[in-house]
Amino acid sequence: MPPASPELISPRSPRVAAARRLARRNFRGKERLFLAEGPQAVREAAGYGADTLTELFATVEAAERYADIVGEARAAGARIHLADEQVIADISTTVTPQGLVGVCRFVDTPFEEILAARPRLVAVLAHVRDPGNAGTVLRCADAAGAEAVVLTDASVDLYNPKAVRASVGSLFHLPVAVGVPVERAVAGLKEAGVRILAADGAGRDDLDDELDKGTMGGPTAWVFGNEAWGLPEETRALADAVVRVPIHGKAESLNLATAAAVCLYASARAQRASGGCRSVTES
Repeated sequence: MPPASPELISPRSPRVAAARRLARRNFRGKERLFLAEGPQAVREAAGYGADTLTELFATVEAAERYADIVGEARAAGARIHLADEQVIADISTTVTPQGLVGVCRFVDTPFEEILAARPRLVAVLAHVRDPGNAGTVLRCADAAGAEAVVLTDASVDLYNPKAVRASVGSLFHLPVAVGVPVERAVAGLKEAGVRILAADGAGRDDLDDELDKGTMGGPTAWVFGNEAWGLPEETRALADAVVRVPIHGKAESLNLATAAAVCLYASARAQRASGGCRSVTES
Protein backbone atom coordinates (compact mmCIF):
# COMPACT_ATOMS: atom_id res chain seq x y z
CA MET A 1 0.00 0.00 0.00
CA PRO A 2 1.54 3.37 -0.95
CA PRO A 3 1.93 6.11 1.67
CA ALA A 4 -0.89 8.64 1.98
CA SER A 5 1.10 11.40 0.27
CA PRO A 6 3.45 9.62 -2.13
CA GLU A 7 6.19 11.32 -4.06
CA LEU A 8 5.33 11.16 -7.77
CA ILE A 9 7.96 10.37 -10.35
CA SER A 10 8.74 13.28 -12.66
CA PRO A 11 7.67 13.12 -16.32
CA ARG A 12 11.25 14.13 -17.13
CA SER A 13 12.74 11.24 -15.17
CA PRO A 14 15.19 9.04 -17.12
CA ARG A 15 13.13 6.06 -15.92
CA VAL A 16 10.03 7.42 -17.63
CA ALA A 17 11.96 8.15 -20.83
CA ALA A 18 13.45 4.63 -20.84
CA ALA A 19 10.02 3.03 -20.39
CA ARG A 20 8.52 5.20 -23.12
CA ARG A 21 11.16 4.03 -25.60
CA LEU A 22 10.06 0.40 -25.14
CA ALA A 23 7.10 1.10 -27.40
CA ARG A 24 9.66 0.80 -30.23
CA ARG A 25 10.88 -2.61 -31.35
CA ASN A 26 14.54 -1.67 -31.75
CA PHE A 27 14.75 -0.48 -28.15
CA ARG A 28 12.93 -3.57 -26.88
CA GLY A 29 15.42 -5.80 -28.67
CA LYS A 30 18.41 -3.81 -27.45
CA GLU A 31 17.32 -3.77 -23.82
CA ARG A 32 15.48 -7.12 -23.87
CA LEU A 33 12.65 -5.43 -22.03
CA PHE A 34 8.99 -4.89 -22.88
CA LEU A 35 5.86 -3.26 -21.47
CA ALA A 36 2.99 -5.10 -19.79
CA GLU A 37 -0.06 -2.88 -19.35
CA GLY A 38 -3.07 -3.31 -17.11
CA PRO A 39 -3.71 -5.24 -13.89
CA GLN A 40 -4.00 -8.72 -15.44
CA ALA A 41 -0.71 -8.54 -17.34
CA VAL A 42 1.14 -6.98 -14.39
CA ARG A 43 -0.17 -9.63 -11.99
CA GLU A 44 0.93 -12.44 -14.31
CA ALA A 45 4.34 -10.85 -14.81
CA ALA A 46 4.83 -10.51 -11.05
CA GLY A 47 4.01 -14.17 -10.56
CA TYR A 48 6.07 -15.46 -13.47
CA GLY A 49 9.44 -15.56 -11.80
CA ALA A 50 11.93 -13.55 -9.82
CA ASP A 51 13.15 -10.38 -11.55
CA THR A 52 10.81 -10.75 -14.55
CA LEU A 53 8.92 -7.61 -13.56
CA THR A 54 11.63 -5.02 -13.02
CA GLU A 55 9.60 -1.82 -12.62
CA LEU A 56 5.98 -0.84 -12.10
CA PHE A 57 4.52 2.58 -12.88
CA ALA A 58 1.16 3.21 -11.20
CA THR A 59 -1.15 6.13 -10.61
CA VAL A 60 -2.02 6.75 -6.98
CA GLU A 61 -5.61 5.70 -7.66
CA ALA A 62 -4.53 2.47 -9.38
CA ALA A 63 -2.01 1.69 -6.63
CA GLU A 64 -4.81 1.92 -4.08
CA ARG A 65 -7.33 -0.01 -6.19
CA TYR A 66 -4.84 -2.75 -7.01
CA ALA A 67 -2.90 -2.71 -3.76
CA ASP A 68 -2.59 -6.50 -3.86
CA ILE A 69 -0.94 -6.39 -7.31
CA VAL A 70 1.41 -3.62 -6.21
CA GLY A 71 2.32 -5.76 -3.21
CA GLU A 72 2.99 -8.77 -5.44
CA ALA A 73 5.12 -6.63 -7.73
CA ARG A 74 7.16 -5.32 -4.81
CA ALA A 75 7.59 -8.86 -3.44
CA ALA A 76 8.79 -9.97 -6.88
CA GLY A 77 11.56 -7.38 -6.74
CA ALA A 78 10.05 -4.67 -8.92
CA ARG A 79 10.82 -1.05 -8.26
CA ILE A 80 7.54 0.84 -7.74
CA HIS A 81 7.07 4.29 -9.28
CA LEU A 82 3.98 6.31 -8.41
CA ALA A 83 3.05 8.60 -11.28
CA ASP A 84 0.36 11.00 -12.34
CA GLU A 85 -2.04 10.14 -15.15
CA GLN A 86 -0.05 12.08 -17.74
CA VAL A 87 3.08 10.01 -17.08
CA ILE A 88 1.10 6.79 -17.44
CA ALA A 89 -0.49 8.11 -20.64
CA ASP A 90 2.97 8.93 -22.02
CA ILE A 91 4.25 5.42 -21.31
CA SER A 92 1.13 3.51 -22.23
CA THR A 93 0.24 2.54 -25.80
CA THR A 94 -3.52 2.31 -25.10
CA VAL A 95 -6.14 5.01 -25.59
CA THR A 96 -7.55 4.50 -22.08
CA PRO A 97 -4.74 3.34 -19.75
CA GLN A 98 -5.72 1.38 -16.65
CA GLY A 99 -3.15 3.03 -14.42
CA LEU A 100 -0.59 0.21 -14.24
CA VAL A 101 2.34 -0.27 -16.63
CA GLY A 102 5.07 -2.80 -15.92
CA VAL A 103 8.53 -3.14 -17.43
CA CYS A 104 9.42 -6.80 -17.92
CA ARG A 105 12.37 -8.87 -19.06
CA PHE A 106 11.91 -11.01 -22.17
CA VAL A 107 10.34 -14.36 -21.34
CA ASP A 108 10.70 -16.36 -24.58
CA THR A 109 12.01 -19.93 -24.41
CA PRO A 110 14.71 -21.46 -26.64
CA PHE A 111 13.15 -23.70 -29.28
CA GLU A 112 15.37 -26.61 -28.23
CA GLU A 113 13.87 -26.54 -24.73
CA ILE A 114 10.38 -26.77 -26.19
CA LEU A 115 11.40 -29.80 -28.25
CA ALA A 116 13.09 -31.44 -25.26
CA ALA A 117 9.81 -31.23 -23.32
CA ARG A 118 8.10 -33.44 -25.97
CA PRO A 119 5.00 -31.24 -26.35
CA ARG A 120 1.68 -32.77 -27.41
CA LEU A 121 -0.01 -29.62 -28.70
CA VAL A 122 1.79 -26.67 -30.29
CA ALA A 123 0.69 -23.59 -32.23
CA VAL A 124 3.14 -22.36 -34.88
CA LEU A 125 2.56 -18.83 -36.14
CA ALA A 126 4.11 -18.59 -39.60
CA HIS A 127 3.85 -15.28 -41.47
CA VAL A 128 1.40 -13.84 -38.91
CA ARG A 129 1.88 -10.08 -39.11
CA ASP A 130 -0.93 -8.58 -37.01
CA PRO A 131 0.10 -8.27 -33.34
CA GLY A 132 -3.49 -8.46 -32.11
CA ASN A 133 -3.98 -11.75 -33.92
CA ALA A 134 -0.70 -13.13 -32.62
CA GLY A 135 -1.62 -12.32 -29.03
CA THR A 136 -5.12 -13.72 -29.43
CA VAL A 137 -3.84 -17.00 -30.91
CA LEU A 138 -1.42 -17.26 -28.00
CA ARG A 139 -4.37 -16.81 -25.63
CA CYS A 140 -6.37 -19.47 -27.52
CA ALA A 141 -3.42 -21.87 -27.34
CA ASP A 142 -3.17 -21.30 -23.60
CA ALA A 143 -6.90 -21.86 -23.11
CA ALA A 144 -6.85 -25.05 -25.19
CA GLY A 145 -4.04 -26.47 -23.09
CA ALA A 146 -1.28 -26.21 -25.69
CA GLU A 147 2.18 -26.73 -24.28
CA ALA A 148 4.02 -24.26 -26.50
CA VAL A 149 3.72 -21.57 -29.15
CA VAL A 150 6.34 -20.90 -31.83
CA LEU A 151 6.59 -17.62 -33.74
CA THR A 152 8.62 -17.93 -36.92
CA ASP A 153 11.11 -15.35 -38.08
CA ALA A 154 8.52 -14.09 -40.60
CA SER A 155 5.97 -13.29 -37.88
CA VAL A 156 5.28 -10.22 -35.77
CA ASP A 157 7.30 -9.29 -32.69
CA LEU A 158 5.97 -11.20 -29.67
CA TYR A 159 6.62 -8.17 -27.46
CA ASN A 160 4.69 -5.66 -29.55
CA PRO A 161 2.46 -3.92 -26.97
CA LYS A 162 -0.69 -4.87 -28.88
CA ALA A 163 0.36 -8.53 -28.93
CA VAL A 164 1.11 -8.48 -25.21
CA ARG A 165 -2.29 -6.91 -24.45
CA ALA A 166 -4.16 -9.34 -26.71
CA SER A 167 -2.56 -12.32 -24.92
CA VAL A 168 -4.23 -11.11 -21.68
CA GLY A 169 -1.47 -12.60 -19.56
CA SER A 170 -1.14 -15.88 -21.48
CA LEU A 171 2.32 -14.77 -22.59
CA PHE A 172 3.42 -15.69 -19.06
CA HIS A 173 1.62 -19.07 -18.97
CA LEU A 174 3.31 -21.27 -21.57
CA PRO A 175 6.66 -21.49 -23.37
CA VAL A 176 6.95 -19.31 -26.47
CA ALA A 177 9.84 -19.53 -28.93
CA VAL A 178 10.52 -16.64 -31.29
CA GLY A 179 12.43 -16.07 -34.52
CA VAL A 180 12.47 -19.72 -35.58
CA PRO A 181 12.60 -20.32 -39.37
CA VAL A 182 9.49 -22.25 -40.35
CA GLU A 183 11.54 -25.05 -41.94
CA ARG A 184 13.48 -25.52 -38.70
CA ALA A 185 10.28 -25.40 -36.62
CA VAL A 186 8.60 -28.08 -38.69
CA ALA A 187 11.69 -30.31 -38.92
CA GLY A 188 12.35 -30.10 -35.19
CA LEU A 189 8.77 -30.87 -34.25
CA LYS A 190 8.64 -33.83 -36.64
CA GLU A 191 11.83 -35.23 -35.11
CA ALA A 192 10.13 -34.89 -31.72
CA GLY A 193 7.29 -37.09 -32.95
CA VAL A 194 4.79 -34.30 -33.55
CA ARG A 195 2.38 -34.46 -36.52
CA ILE A 196 2.24 -31.20 -38.50
CA LEU A 197 -1.14 -29.87 -39.62
CA ALA A 198 -1.29 -26.71 -41.72
CA ALA A 199 -4.52 -24.75 -41.28
CA ASP A 200 -5.68 -23.35 -44.61
CA GLY A 201 -9.10 -22.50 -45.99
CA ALA A 202 -8.21 -24.23 -49.26
CA GLY A 203 -6.90 -27.34 -47.54
CA ARG A 204 -7.61 -30.73 -49.09
CA ASP A 205 -8.54 -32.36 -45.79
CA ASP A 206 -11.59 -31.41 -43.73
CA LEU A 207 -11.26 -30.91 -39.96
CA ASP A 208 -14.44 -32.91 -39.32
CA ASP A 209 -13.09 -35.79 -41.40
CA GLU A 210 -9.82 -35.73 -39.48
CA LEU A 211 -11.74 -35.99 -36.23
CA ASP A 212 -13.94 -38.78 -37.56
CA LYS A 213 -10.90 -40.75 -38.71
CA GLY A 214 -9.38 -40.55 -35.24
CA THR A 215 -6.09 -39.18 -36.52
CA MET A 216 -5.82 -36.21 -34.14
CA GLY A 217 -5.23 -37.90 -30.82
CA GLY A 218 -1.46 -37.86 -31.01
CA PRO A 219 1.06 -35.02 -30.60
CA THR A 220 0.09 -32.27 -33.02
CA ALA A 221 1.40 -28.89 -34.16
CA TRP A 222 -0.93 -26.53 -36.01
CA VAL A 223 0.70 -24.11 -38.44
CA PHE A 224 -1.24 -20.86 -38.94
CA GLY A 225 -0.49 -18.41 -41.73
CA ASN A 226 -0.94 -14.83 -42.76
CA GLU A 227 -4.28 -13.14 -42.08
CA ALA A 228 -4.80 -12.07 -45.70
CA TRP A 229 -3.29 -14.78 -47.89
CA GLY A 230 -2.85 -17.80 -45.64
CA LEU A 231 0.16 -20.07 -45.98
CA PRO A 232 2.48 -20.07 -49.00
CA GLU A 233 2.72 -23.29 -50.98
CA GLU A 234 6.24 -24.03 -49.77
CA THR A 235 5.04 -23.93 -46.16
CA ARG A 236 1.97 -26.07 -46.85
CA ALA A 237 4.26 -28.63 -48.51
CA LEU A 238 6.11 -29.10 -45.20
CA ALA A 239 2.99 -30.29 -43.39
CA ASP A 240 1.72 -33.84 -42.99
CA ALA A 241 -1.74 -32.59 -43.94
CA VAL A 242 -3.35 -29.30 -44.98
CA VAL A 243 -6.64 -28.98 -43.14
CA ARG A 244 -9.57 -26.63 -43.68
CA VAL A 245 -12.16 -25.70 -41.08
CA PRO A 246 -15.53 -26.55 -42.67
CA ILE A 247 -17.95 -23.68 -43.25
CA HIS A 248 -21.44 -25.07 -42.70
CA GLY A 249 -23.25 -21.75 -43.02
CA LYS A 250 -22.98 -18.84 -45.43
CA ALA A 251 -19.93 -17.11 -43.93
CA GLU A 252 -17.21 -16.45 -46.48
CA SER A 253 -14.43 -17.47 -44.09
CA LEU A 254 -13.18 -17.38 -40.52
CA ASN A 255 -10.61 -14.94 -39.23
CA LEU A 256 -7.26 -16.25 -38.09
CA ALA A 257 -7.88 -16.24 -34.34
CA THR A 258 -11.28 -17.93 -34.67
CA ALA A 259 -9.92 -20.63 -36.98
CA ALA A 260 -7.00 -21.19 -34.61
CA ALA A 261 -9.35 -21.61 -31.66
CA VAL A 262 -11.43 -24.18 -33.56
CA CYS A 263 -8.37 -26.17 -34.62
CA LEU A 264 -6.65 -26.12 -31.24
CA TYR A 265 -9.77 -27.12 -29.36
CA ALA A 266 -10.43 -29.93 -31.84
CA SER A 267 -6.98 -31.32 -31.10
CA ALA A 268 -7.39 -30.76 -27.37
CA ARG A 269 -10.66 -32.69 -27.37
CA ALA A 270 -9.20 -35.54 -29.42
CA GLN A 271 -6.19 -35.79 -27.13
CA ARG A 272 -8.34 -35.77 -23.99
CA ALA A 273 -11.09 -38.06 -25.31
CA SER A 274 -10.29 -40.90 -22.95
CA GLY A 275 -10.49 -38.75 -19.84
CA GLY A 276 -12.89 -36.03 -20.94
CA CYS A 277 -12.29 -32.30 -21.14
CA ARG A 278 -12.98 -29.80 -18.38
CA SER A 279 -15.70 -27.35 -19.31
CA VAL A 280 -14.69 -23.69 -19.46
CA THR A 281 -17.74 -22.96 -17.29
CA GLU A 282 -16.52 -25.08 -14.41
CA SER A 283 -15.09 -23.28 -11.42
